[in-house]
Amino acid sequence: MKKKVTIIGGAGTIGTILYKGLRDKYEIVILDKNVSEQSEEFVMVDATNFETLLHSIPNDSDALINLLTIKTENDLKDVQNFHNMTNIHFISSFYVLHAAITLGIPKVVYASSNHTTDYYEKNGFSSLGREINTSDFPHSCGLYGVLKFASENIGQLLARQTDNFSIINLRIGSVHEDEQNAVRENDRLRRTILTHEDTVQLFDLALQSTVRYGTYYGVSDNPSKPWSTENAMRELGFVSKVNSEEVLKQTYRN
Repeated sequence: MKKKVTIIGGAGTIGTILYKGLRDKYEIVILDKNVSEQSEEFVMVDATNFETLLHSIPNDSDALINLLTIKTENDLKDVQNFHNMTNIHFISSFYVLHAAITLGIPKVVYASSNHTTDYYEKNGFSSLGREINTSDFPHSCGLYGVLKFASENIGQLLARQTDNFSIINLRIGSVHEDEQNAVRENDRLRRTILTHEDTVQLFDLALQSTVRYGTYYGVSDNPSKPWSTENAMRELGFVSKVNSEEVLKQTYRN
């Protein structure tokens, strides 16, 4: 019998990649505010409302994946944008964790971001003279990274306080719907991309992991990549299968 994985905020790029890549292995349910039609696999839900979220998550889920995201500008200059960001990237992240605990769901995989440490990265290059790792002090250039790190810490607290509860944070690099054109046209992506195949592999390994609490960078083994995946390899078994050079080769062959 397949395990059931509920993906919250799953109608976007990463959710679509995971749905296609994991549905043969897991029973996948997508929860999102922007689903085209309601079905057993696709459920419309506003994750900023805790009671609605709680009652929309199948209580027989074996794991939740939190992909909630929103993009705004002038986050620290505009009060409404600040609230919008905080509602999605902090408050709703807590709602997902609290819902998992309430329903007895033993694992949450959280799509965090490389922006937790983007002060150390410029145009896809690390400024530290080595790859940025999860031991480096989180130094963010914007509210997005600050809130992502805050949500990581809330997860750590709850994992420590709750028996049989696991939180895996994946600090995602760059994932694009059309990765071939994106890598060809954007030089930074040649270092920062997490390819579709590696995205599916990394989330699958996180779902299978027995790690109680862990934080890992999600980036393919690209030349001069800015972030280290050493602990993801050691603790999750992640080994990049397709990097940016291989994506470029596919582009030229096509």
